[in-house]
Amino acid sequence: MSEATTEAKIFSCTQSTELSEKIAAAFGTKLGNVITSTYSDGEFQPSFEESVRGSRVFIIGSTHPGADHLMEMLLMLDAAKRASARHITAVLPYFGWARQDRKDKPRVPIAAKMVASILETAGATRIITMDLHADQIQGFFEKPVDHLYASTVFLPYLKSLNLDNLTIASPDMGGSKRAYAYSKALESDVVICYKQRAKANIISHMELIGDVTGKNVVLVDDMVDTAGTLTAAANLMMERGAISVRAICTHPVLSGEAYERVENSKLEELIVTDSIPLKKESRKIKVVSCANLFADVMKSVHHNESISSKFIM
Repeated sequence: MSEATTEAKIFSCTQSTELSEKIAAAFGTKLGNVITSTYSDGEFQPSFEESVRGSRVFIIGSTHPGADHLMEMLLMLDAAKRASARHITAVLPYFGWARQDRKDKPRVPIAAKMVASILETAGATRIITMDLHADQIQGFFEKPVDHLYASTVFLPYLKSLNLDNLTIASPDMGGSKRAYAYSKALESDVVICYKQRAKANIISHMELIGDVTGKNVVLVDDMVDTAGTLTAAANLMMERGAISVRAICTHPVLSGEAYERVENSKLEELIVTDSIPLKKESRKIKVVSCANLFADVMKSVHHNESISSKFIM
């Protein structure tokens, strides 16, 4: 089989089936057949129930904790490699363990680097992911990485709201670059929240840098976990005179009391992608699908075409 006629096949890890079905439909094909057998002790074994020899294989699965999601991706990559797939692309809508991208204190791991290494060892010859927690994680890979931005799907939605006196906000100093990128695209002002943490997921103090009086504020972040920072920022901005506060967060991790915090906060709505399936519905949470974005990029990769047009910011 020549390079030009290499067949593309798309498979899904169990945690991302709904998104994968949307991506496959937009790509113009159906999901490949995978059966996962589970032993009584919890060990599991995925099996491709069709030939992948000589094919370009896309394996879709977010690797959010627990570790089973990552392990399933690794096993499927290994299975594809041992079944003689020609190209094996790990499509990670959400790249888990990314917050551990450096040593922030002695004697801790750099988990993001470790995960990058084991994905490649398992068989990935290319990575497609979206809104990494830190851009430098791309450098942890030796294989090509297509790092997509959810701004491609968020910006059209924000523009459709036709908000007057729009201001983009970052809930912390680390997200200021992202906030400035959105503000440039929307020609709006920027404000930043400064926070101090007592420990992970616990905020001891928050202050606002900038004026939000009479503004419609949109908070921008790559992920929402416990929603503590996000809701505290929204409540602070309403106290400082904002007309409304929305938030766009690419990855809806939403652990612990996140749903309750969002419901009880001053947030008008929380806009997320379907990179991670929601655990439950919420009247304040709106999901904007990233399926078409991934499908378009996967098509371009398969046909060796440029994907530069997908990088809005």
